[in-house]
Amino acid sequence: MSFRDLRNFTEMLRALGYPRLVSMENLRTPNFVLVSEVLLWLVKRYEPQADIPPDVETEQDRVFFIKAVAQFMATKAHIKLNTKKLYQADGYAVKELLKVISVLYGAMNTKGVEHADLSEEDSNKFKFDLGSKIADLKTARQLASEITSKGATLYDLLGKEVDLREARIESIARPLEINEAEKTLKIAIGCVLEQVQKTKDMLNNVALDEANLEAKIQKRKLELERSQKRLQTLQSVRPPFMDEYEKVEEQLQKQYNSYLEKFRNLTYMEQLLDDHRRAEQEMIEEAANMFHLDQNRLKEEELHLFKSRTDAEDSDEEDGGSGSEEEGGRVVRQRAALEMLLRGRAAARLVGTMPDGDTEVDEDLGDSEIDLDEDEDEQDDMDDDSMEISLSKPSQRAKKPEPLEESDNDF
Repeated sequence: MSFRDLRNFTEMLRALGYPRLVSMENLRTPNFVLVSEVLLWLVKRYEPQADIPPDVETEQDRVFFIKAVAQFMATKAHIKLNTKKLYQADGYAVKELLKVISVLYGAMNTKGVEHADLSEEDSNKFKFDLGSKIADLKTARQLASEITSKGATLYDLLGKEVDLREARIESIARPLEINEAEKTLKIAIGCVLEQVQKTKDMLNNVALDEANLEAKIQKRKLELERSQKRLQTLQSVRPPFMDEYEKVEEQLQKQYNSYLEKFRNLTYMEQLLDDHRRAEQEMIEEAANMFHLDQNRLKEEELHLFKSRTDAEDSDEEDGGSGSEEEGGRVVRQRAALEMLLRGRAAARLVGTMPDGDTEVDEDLGDSEIDLDEDEDEQDDMDDDSMEISLSKPSQRAKKPEPLEESDNDF
């Protein structure tokens, strides 16, 4: 036993498809179970229907198993095995197993190579036949159908052979009469002569048909030549409407160029209009934001003034009801003035920003900016004046006479 034998044994078993994984250490010591499994598997590979008893429990069963395997290999595969070494089931049994495994391994490799070569040759032939022998394929199909029909006819005739055999035997046994034979031969000769005459007539008709076809071919050739000459003359002549066609084509080209120019201008103007509308929308939004900011600021100022007035009222509680009435009127007037100021500023912000029909965009934009600046200055002046008026009026109203104490209203 050598390391090479063990390696070859394991690799060949794996290549042949042995279901169990065998290592080189399994057979360094006697292992009859593994050897019996391998032998039984190899026998089944040679002959799947082989009847080998798989029992190896007792010594007698093992001896019988080894003898049966050796006898099978000697008769079927012509391989002589050493039963003593196989019974040892160690490294020496590997050499005996290699005799069987090497044959199977070589057959597998040879079969694979031949199958590959045959497949390549078949593919090449198949490609060649497809490209060059389509007519042979049609002929083969026709012959196959004819063979089928002839075979069916032959089968029917063979079925009638029993009856025909008796008639044939009677005809052969009957003596030949010269007069009947002469009469039959004359009839056959007449049939043959008729067929010959028909064939001659067909040949004469073929000659006539050939002459007619040649005449038709010549006629068609003459017509083709005349048609070609007429085509050349028509191609050389200039049509009378060609000048008008060229003028109309030039005008159409000019109109098309004009259309392209106007289309480009229209597209450019639409883009400018969209940009201007977008700018106006942004200005409107900005004016609205400024309006809300001014409104909030004015509300804060109003709240601040209201708080200052309430503080003043708390300090002047000793003056009586006249002071509260004056302060209430003062707050109402101040609120009205603030609302007027707020509306004026909002109107000033929105002047010139809304588009009016199809007016000129640049002029409206310039006027709106100028009006906005002027309105802001005017509103600032109005704000100062309103504040002065609201502060001066309470002093004048303070001189009004106080209400009478004798009043029906207890409050």
